[in-house]
Amino acid sequence: MTDSTSIFPKKIVVLLVLLVTLILLLPAAGLTFGDPSTAVTDQYYIQNSQVATGANNVVSAIVFDFRGFDTLGEACVLFVAVLGVAMLFRRVRK
Repeated sequence: MTDSTSIFPKKIVVLLVLLVTLILLLPAAGLTFGDPSTAVTDQYYIQNSQVATGANNVVSAIVFDFRGFDTLGEACVLFVAVLGVAMLFRRVRK
């Protein structure tokens, strides 16, 4: 029977995950909630999204038509992040 272990000790992985979580959540402490500011582009998207894209849903029109390449880039980043986490937690056979 083979004994498989992780590349990194469990305490290091937990500490790293907590540190990254703290770094990512720290900027949210300074955000203000409740009174969003409006921009000129908001009204443009609301008024022109159905005519320009043919989509009835404004959010879908923005995500898939106006910002399609950005959405594709985010999907690639998410895939690479999942691949990196899978590589961190893989088991090494001795």
